[in-house]
Amino acid sequence: MSNSSALVLFSGGQDSSTCLAWALSQFDLVETIGFHYGQRHAIEMDVRAGIRASLADLKSAWKRRLGRDHVLDLGILGQVSKSALTADAPFGTRDDGLPATFVPGRNLVFMTFAAVTAFQRGIKRIVTGVCETDYSGYPDCRDDTVKALQAALNLGMNSRLVIDTPLMWIDKAQTWEMASHLGGSELVEVVRCQSHSCYAGDRTRENPWGFGCGGCDACKLRAGGWQAFSLPLDARS
Repeated sequence: MSNSSALVLFSGGQDSSTCLAWALSQFDLVETIGFHYGQRHAIEMDVRAGIRASLADLKSAWKRRLGRDHVLDLGILGQVSKSALTADAPFGTRDDGLPATFVPGRNLVFMTFAAVTAFQRGIKRIVTGVCETDYSGYPDCRDDTVKALQAALNLGMNSRLVIDTPLMWIDKAQTWEMASHLGGSELVEVVRCQSHSCYAGDRTRENPWGFGCGGCDACKLRAGGWQAFSLPLDARS
């Protein structure tokens, strides 16, 4: 199992696109994996190929390192785990305080299938863009969740997989800054124009921070991060 290769959970959003660039700067071989799960913003899957191609064009080393893409059909998840992301339901907050867009078990299932794929491919590192500092309130994005799952996966598969979470302790503004550090303004522009975060699946409305409805939680987080990132250094709190 190679420690110089990685499998990136790549949805086509801002966070996973930044994580893909991070992995390409860290590892000799980087593969990606994405999931169809009945998401109402399935357009995120349509932008993935273009982002992969654009990142490969940014740096010759990244082109050499970018490997195979895996796309899995997890439609059953959307059937048994109903939410505002898998059904025509309003955004907002559930009775238990969690966001209506929370898909129970989603990240647990994603990382489990990623681990199986990595295990079969001889890849030791799994990279995911989950974040506890600046997120939408999903319990399966927490550091404790990831660590517990990593332990369970390694026990269950007798393996030594490592789940890397490069965004875990940074906010959205710092995620934009990470993209700038990794690939300069060219990478920032790829993420801004090509990635998709909007839960409503809206790519008809262009904003300074990219395409999206502007009203869902994902758009608000992305817009707020962009605004803070765009401020002059001496104006940032």
